[in-house]
Amino acid sequence: MAVRATVSRFPIDTESQESGGLPWGITVMPFSPADELGQPPAYGSDAHLLPRCENCWAYFNTLCELEQWAWNCALCGALNGLSSQAIARYSHPQSCAEMLSSFIDLEMPDDGSGDEAMQACPVYVAAVDLSSSEEFLELIKSALLAALEALGPGSLFGLVTFSHKIGLYDVQGPIPVVKNIFIPPDLDGTLPIALEDAMPLLSFLAPVDTCKDRIAAALETLKPTTSWERTTAAGQEMDGVLLGGRGFGVAMEALLNYLGSEYGNTFALARVFAFLSGPPDYGAGQLDSRRYGEQYASKGEDADRALLPEQTPFYKQLAAVAVQAGVCVDIFAVTNEYTDLASLKFLSIESGGSLFLYSNTDDSTLPQDMYRMLSRPYAFGCILRLRTSTEFKPGRSYGHFFPDPQYENVQHIICCDSYTTYAYDFEFTNAVGFSRHTEPPILQIAFQYTIVVPHEEASNSGHLSSNKSKHSLKRRLRIRTLQYSTAGNMNELYDSVDSEVVLSILVHKVILASLEQGIKEGRMLLHDWLVILAAQYNDAYKLVRYENGSSSSQIDVAFSQCPHLQPLPRLVFALLRNPLLRFHEEGVHPDYRIYLQCLFSALEPSSLHRAVYPVLTSYVTPDKQAYPRHSLSRAALITSGSPIFFLDAFTNLIVYYSSTADPSLPFPPPHDCLLRTTINKLKQERSITPKLQFIRGGQDDATAFENYLIEEQDVDGSGLSSAMGFVSFLEEITQHALEYIS
Repeated sequence: MAVRATVSRFPIDTESQESGGLPWGITVMPFSPADELGQPPAYGSDAHLLPRCENCWAYFNTLCELEQWAWNCALCGALNGLSSQAIARYSHPQSCAEMLSSFIDLEMPDDGSGDEAMQACPVYVAAVDLSSSEEFLELIKSALLAALEALGPGSLFGLVTFSHKIGLYDVQGPIPVVKNIFIPPDLDGTLPIALEDAMPLLSFLAPVDTCKDRIAAALETLKPTTSWERTTAAGQEMDGVLLGGRGFGVAMEALLNYLGSEYGNTFALARVFAFLSGPPDYGAGQLDSRRYGEQYASKGEDADRALLPEQTPFYKQLAAVAVQAGVCVDIFAVTNEYTDLASLKFLSIESGGSLFLYSNTDDSTLPQDMYRMLSRPYAFGCILRLRTSTEFKPGRSYGHFFPDPQYENVQHIICCDSYTTYAYDFEFTNAVGFSRHTEPPILQIAFQYTIVVPHEEASNSGHLSSNKSKHSLKRRLRIRTLQYSTAGNMNELYDSVDSEVVLSILVHKVILASLEQGIKEGRMLLHDWLVILAAQYNDAYKLVRYENGSSSSQIDVAFSQCPHLQPLPRLVFALLRNPLLRFHEEGVHPDYRIYLQCLFSALEPSSLHRAVYPVLTSYVTPDKQAYPRHSLSRAALITSGSPIFFLDAFTNLIVYYSSTADPSLPFPPPHDCLLRTTINKLKQERSITPKLQFIRGGQDDATAFENYLIEEQDVDGSGLSSAMGFVSFLEEITQHALEYIS
């Protein structure tokens, strides 16, 4: 469980927090195998025996004062008695994980609910759009074949298709059999027959161990719906809207009900991979794709506001059904057609899934992403809870989860891997804050989760199933308790800043602002935040000189006296240049913006930093690095004198050979060189598959590389190249900061 704070020394009170101008919060990667310093947790058992505070329900930890018969809660200070069992347990502290470390992972006892091996079957269902093209289906086949190779033993797999009808595949016999159920065209229509009645769930879900070849054979039978079929299905109009043949909403609703009926009996986790080639345009949940066009200009509406909200609550309501059914939904949209991801996204992000967008089938990394996603460990059925000491509390929480409807600061996460990141910001509960006489601030994060354990591991603990192919479920409780110090003054606060975590919290806040009030409001929030921070920093360091009753122009917006703040102006500048916050008229596709919102809001801070402000490195030769970091400017390329540059923009990796590079330098770089080794390591560590490009300056089209050199570009996004991009931005911040001070 890796935890990073915006400031490692917390503000001492509300006044200090507000005058500091910094967001106060943390990012959490609950299923990370180690903490932020690389230290693994202390493992143990008997999580149910861990004492809990009777007042605030925090767990006993190394920061608590332990007496012979009682203990004091480190978070709220309450005195709690110890049971005789706990007294006996803590008489041998070296055998208890919670006495050895503040980061623990404890196994919970089996709940005794029956056939554990049967419950341990993870279920994967592919829902494939047949209202598509041959090229789309070929890509999906490749992706699902890759997925089958990544799935572990004991997995069950189901194949369903949707168009104007739903197709259920039985692949357990010698020949794949498909049962079709036609979708009623009316918006509120229900299926004439339940999926369970059309095909029993255990006939639909096939063991991957024994049916992999038959599943592959069934995938080969997938064909797009014919033009005749689509014309027939689309032959009806409702309120002037021509109905198409992509009944995604009805199919997903029926599928979730189908799977949910057996949640906890047949399976412990279900993941649905939904493959879309365009917007749902048939039956319940259909979306009007006409709203992406010129009609907003004629209606006088603000397109930046009109295109962001969801059209219908249908998919948000469906997400609640998915959570109840224990189903995680991943959406893979392969299209450059407007698909209204603003409406669809809730189904994936609230069920703990991901949203992927690929603009075409030619260079799509979908097969690699599927294999990568299913090859790494993940937890499921998770509950995340944050507690704090009494002086402060969590404000807003951010991430892909489903908030508990009853308890505050409790999030339900259907599926979570080691990369998944969540964020919280804090606020004081009173005006006093952390006074000099109170204990240091403490926070505790509890993460309860389930994993599937291979039978070899299970056999060591005496729970080997008679069926060797089955895995066993293990429920665990992971707890991290952290104590922070407080900043005595502004200098200490600024010197404790983690700029990457500040960026994470800022991105969450501007996404929220742009969703609620529009892109313009999100940009203003970001711009004004930097202005206020610059003004308050200058005031704290007594840098502003006053002449004749007004402040002079000597103001430091580069934060030259505080290295920890220095990256922030460039990060804000880059974020304002990012498609996430660019205006619609600049050519930013609304679906791409939604994709970036979903991607950025799940990235850990270092990855987000690369996605917003890429890392540019230079090399003398493919085997010798020159400089580890350059600014994103053409000037940096010229002044460095290096012939080779490597740019890491998280989703894109670009190797650029300068037009003046020695022709004898090998191009592309050899596979055994330092540069290639670096690239391969980055690709292996990444949560999604980055695209790799090699560009030779003067010979190849270098636009893809040059587009990242943003510092000479106009931050207002006019598209006109300016020699004073970042410099003019700093001048503008300087002027506004002076106005704020005066």
